[in-house]
Amino acid sequence: MAVSDGCGAPVQTATPSDVDTQGQVVVAGKVTGADGPLGGAYVRLLNAQGDFAGEVQASAEGDFRFYAAPGAWTVRALHRSGNGEASVTAEGPGLHQVAVAVSA
Repeated sequence: MAVSDGCGAPVQTATPSDVDTQGQVVVAGKVTGADGPLGGAYVRLLNAQGDFAGEVQASAEGDFRFYAAPGAWTVRALHRSGNGEASVTAEGPGLHQVAVAVSA
């Protein structure tokens, strides 16, 4: 069982590229800013229609992970230094990596 950060969300860690997703769709990546990895950002997962599907807080190293369904997704990062978003298409089970660059 994953340890919670107090808000009910599991603590985020880096997801290795060779991770066994056990048949699940995993959308994972890193939030970065001008000076590198950006920790503490709130990362939201939005479906193809732009509807909210979930939110986690990025780790101190900027890592985040969502378990999702196949489809087109937008990942949006919100941080005190700015916001950013990126798109990813998860056509089936496996790891689907996405980087989100935050700017003012």
